[in-house]
Amino acid sequence: MLANKKVLLGISGSIAAYKAALLTRLLVKAGAEVKVIMTHSATQFITPLTLATLSKNPAAIELVKDESGQWNNHVELGLWADAFIIAPASANTLAKCVNGLCDNLLTAVYLSARCPVFFAPAMDLDMYSHPATRYNLQKLTSYGNHVIPAESGELASGLSGEGRMAEPEHIIGYLQRHFKQIGQLTGQRVLITAGPTYEAIDPVRFVGNHSTGKMGYALAEAAASQGAEVHLVSGPSHLSVSHPGIRLHKVTSAREMYEAANQYFKESAISILAAAVADYTPATPASQKIKKKEAVFSLELEKTVDIAAELGKQKQPGQLLIGFALETENERPNALKKLESKNLDLIVLNSLRNEGAGFGHETNQVTIIDRKLNGIDLPLQPKATIAAKIVEMAIEYWQHAKHMG
Repeated sequence: MLANKKVLLGISGSIAAYKAALLTRLLVKAGAEVKVIMTHSATQFITPLTLATLSKNPAAIELVKDESGQWNNHVELGLWADAFIIAPASANTLAKCVNGLCDNLLTAVYLSARCPVFFAPAMDLDMYSHPATRYNLQKLTSYGNHVIPAESGELASGLSGEGRMAEPEHIIGYLQRHFKQIGQLTGQRVLITAGPTYEAIDPVRFVGNHSTGKMGYALAEAAASQGAEVHLVSGPSHLSVSHPGIRLHKVTSAREMYEAANQYFKESAISILAAAVADYTPATPASQKIKKKEAVFSLELEKTVDIAAELGKQKQPGQLLIGFALETENERPNALKKLESKNLDLIVLNSLRNEGAGFGHETNQVTIIDRKLNGIDLPLQPKATIAAKIVEMAIEYWQHAKHMG
């Protein structure tokens, strides 16, 4: 899985830096082309010569190499790599990457990298369990990075507990599993809806909800990382996409979202309807701004098109259709009713009663239920992690449906 892969290995200041020699050797042995980036602190624990010898490439430390003006181009390095591993990742480097600080070559490359980035933290157990470190690790994951959890054992301080950098063999295994999973949707189209819809009352006002689109956009990134051609139909949202495999279609109303989704549904292997679509829309929107006159203002509403139900009627064998249910009461019965009535294959249930989940949060907590009423609970975690797991599960069910079809 690592043969011919271009791997950047970033090394920060930690006693665990000595393990970077074995990690470099294992990467090269697996067939990867390796380039090493070191912080100044890292050179106090292991020499650049050692890593240059093992990687067969000079170890880069400075942005500017020498007085001649030659430099290590952080942008080119970020574009060159298929994967960027920061191992060991010290508490200091984690904090810098979270906050976008860019005072050395390693963090400059991190901010320039377009490839998957893997952090293998290493520090003493109190530092690793500190709320600041836990927050930073969660934040890095929410950015779409991967964290290879620290392991338990004897630490350099003499204490024993969690905080040891994952062993090089385990890091290699993590990378191999990652590359094995990538590309399972190559050549396939995936449709995803995201964000709210705005239903016009007049040219100024609308009926809407608090959705930001974070879950849908995270799903689009996860599907694109699996090689899919993703069509993301998004209601009003401040979010943007960066993956070249995502085609963004901006809409405003439920009707517009349906028309865009319907256009791409027929050719989509997997469709994930994560948008929070308004159930009702003003029956007769005013053409001019409504002036405040009466003490009581009545607004006549009519039902919007049910996107999930309409697409469910069109679903063909081999297609997978996934819906979302955000509930405040009777969560599971309501979700199961939606699963059945709209001809969904899976439904993702989350509750506004779960703290840290739902609209606007970086995290979510969901239960995924299939047609056989099997449920998988995903605890509170970053939406990017939830999205990756939903896409992974979708691929599994889609492959089964394709085989059965």
